[in-house]
Amino acid sequence: MRSEEDRPVAGFPFSAVVGQDQLRLALILCAVHPGIGGVLVRGEKGTAKSTVVRALTALLPAVDDAGTTRPARLVELPVGATEDRVIGSIDLEKVLRDGERAFQPGLLAAAHQGVLYVDEVNLLHDHLVDVLLDAAAMGRVHIERDGISHSHPAKFVLVGTMNPEEGELRPQLLDRFGLAVDVAASRDVDVRMEVVRRRLDYERDPEAFVARYESADEELAAEILTAREKLDSVELSNRELRRIASLCASFDVDGMRADLVLARTATAHAAWRGDSEVTAEDVRVAAELTLPHRRRRDPFDEPGLDQQQLDDALEQADQDAQSQVEDDARDGEPEPPENPEDRGPDEDHGPEDGGPEDGGPEDEGPDDDGPEDPDGPGGGVRATDRPSAPPAGEFKAKLLEVPGVGEGAPGRRSRSMSSRGRVVRSTRERGHGLHLTSTVFAAAESQVARGRTAGRLRLAPADLRGAIREGREGNLIVFVVDASGSMAARDRLSAVTGAVVSLLRDAYQRRDKVAVITVRGREAELVLPPTSSVDIAVRRLQSMRTGGKSPLAEGFLRAREVVLRERLRDPQRRALVVTLTDGRATGGKDALHRARVAAHLLADASVASIVVDCETGLVRLGLAAELARELRGGYVRLAELSAQQVAGVVRAAA
Repeated sequence: MRSEEDRPVAGFPFSAVVGQDQLRLALILCAVHPGIGGVLVRGEKGTAKSTVVRALTALLPAVDDAGTTRPARLVELPVGATEDRVIGSIDLEKVLRDGERAFQPGLLAAAHQGVLYVDEVNLLHDHLVDVLLDAAAMGRVHIERDGISHSHPAKFVLVGTMNPEEGELRPQLLDRFGLAVDVAASRDVDVRMEVVRRRLDYERDPEAFVARYESADEELAAEILTAREKLDSVELSNRELRRIASLCASFDVDGMRADLVLARTATAHAAWRGDSEVTAEDVRVAAELTLPHRRRRDPFDEPGLDQQQLDDALEQADQDAQSQVEDDARDGEPEPPENPEDRGPDEDHGPEDGGPEDGGPEDEGPDDDGPEDPDGPGGGVRATDRPSAPPAGEFKAKLLEVPGVGEGAPGRRSRSMSSRGRVVRSTRERGHGLHLTSTVFAAAESQVARGRTAGRLRLAPADLRGAIREGREGNLIVFVVDASGSMAARDRLSAVTGAVVSLLRDAYQRRDKVAVITVRGREAELVLPPTSSVDIAVRRLQSMRTGGKSPLAEGFLRAREVVLRERLRDPQRRALVVTLTDGRATGGKDALHRARVAAHLLADASVASIVVDCETGLVRLGLAAELARELRGGYVRLAELSAQQVAGVVRAAA
C-alpha cells in the first residue's frame, strides 16, 4: 500500500488558473483545431506558464490508437535531450537479447495526436530544432541511420514556453508556432491575492483542491469536444477570407502561413462560440493571437501588436470586403455590348503596338522614371538625403566564426564537439555517449570466438565505442567600436553603426553573448558587459558618445580583460573580438606603438579577432591592417562586410 508521500500529486486544474485569459483561450483553440500549429508562450518567470500548459492535458479529447481509445498525452521534451531520445534509436535491449535489429520510438512518436511541450524552448539546441522543424512540416518522422529505416506519423500540437530575457527564438522555429501569447503578472491587487490564495490552497491539499474544480474542468472538456465536432460545419465566407488576406497583407507578414493559421484560428473560435459562421470578431481575436510574432521584421523590434494599427487594418479590410461585395453585385448585372468605335486609342494594345499581350514592353522607358541613374536603380542619394545609418541589408557578417573546435556553448556560430551535437562517427576512446551501432558491430565480429551460438549477444569491454558529436556553438562577441573624432567625420560613424547593428542582428540569430566597448577621449568604456540581450546593445549603441582622440591601446586591453574574466565564468564559451576602426590611434603618448603592443597581448591570450577597416578617402594609411597583423586575426574593409567577402578571414588565431 502506498504511503501518503508516495502518492502522485494531482496537477493544478485548468479551470482554477486566475487571469491569463488570452493564454487559456489560445490553448483551448489549439485543442479545438490541432491544425493551428501550437502556441508559443513568452513571459517573465513566475507567471504560471508551465502550470497552465500542463493543466491542458486533462481537457484534451481521447484519441484512437491502433483500434483502442486512450487519453491524449502531453510529452515534455527536455532542453538537454539527445537526438536519439527525440526521434528514436536502435532498441539495444532487443539487440542484446535476441540479436535482432529493432527500432525504439522516441518522444516525437509518443507525442503523436497529443501535445509536445518544450519548456525554455529558446534554449533548445539547434540540432533538435531542426528535427522539430522537419516533423512539424511533414507530420512524420523519417529515420535512416544505424542500419535502420523507419517512418512513423508525428502530428502534435507544439507548445513552447520561454523567458525573453534568456534570449530569443530562432526565426524558423518561431514561425512554426501558430499562435503566440505574451504573459505577465497582473498588477491588480485583488487578482494577485486570488492567485496566491489558490496556490496555497492547492499546496495544502492537492486532492481536495482538484476535486473542487473537477466539474468545471469536465464541462470545459465537453465544450472543447463539441467545438471540435462542429468545426467542419463552420462556414468561412469570402468576405471574411478577404478580411483575413487583407489583414496579413497590411502587416506585411512573410509567406502564406499566417493567412492559413489566421483562417483556422478564426474558424476554431467561431466553433468554440457555438456559431456556424466566422464573423469579424472571430477574425480580430485570431489576429491578436496569430500576428504578434510574425510582424517583427527585425529582432530589435518591440514584440506585440499595436491595437491602433490593428483597428486601422481591420477598418481597411472591412472597406475592401464591402467594395468587393459591391463589385460582385455589379458583376451580376448584364452589361450593354461594347462598341469598338467608343474605345480610345490608348485602350487598344494589339500586336501592332507591342503591348503586353504579345510580349512587348510594359510602359517602361526614360519618360517614366527620369534619366538613368549611374548609382543603380531607384536613383542616387544626395548628401542632404542620406540616412543616418545604411540599410541593415548591406552588411551580412554571417560567416564570422572562431577558428578551431570548441566545447559546445549552445548556439549557431562556430564548430564544436559536445554531448548534444549530431553523431558524426565513433571512436575507441571515450566520447559523448555510447555509439550503439559501432559497439554492436564490434561485438558481432567476436561472437563465434566467444562461443555464442544463440541467445544474447556477448559483450566485452573492448567492444565499447564512444560517439563523436559535432554541432555549432555560440560565442562571446566583443565589439570594440572606435568612436573618436576621426571616425565621426564624413558620416563614417553612421556606416559603422549600421555595420555593428547588423553584426548584432547576426549575433542574435546565432545565440551569442555580446559585449560593447567604445573607444574615445582618453579611455575605453565598457558600455555593455557580456549579455544575451542584444537589443540592449543596440540601445546603448544609439546613445553612444563620439569625438575626441582614439585610445586604441586601452580598447584592446579592456577587451582582453573582458574575455579573460568571462572565461572564468563561462569556460565553454570562446570569444571573438571585432574591432571597427580606421587604425589611427591618437590617445596618449606614442599611441600607435602602444596600440600594437596591446594588440599583441590580446593575441597572446589566444583570442580570435577580426579588424573591420573603416578608413575611407583616396589616401589610406593602412594602419588598421597593421593592427590586424599584430592581433594575428582577420581583416576586412567595411565596404566588404558581406557573406561572400568575409569567408575565411578569421582563421589565423588559435
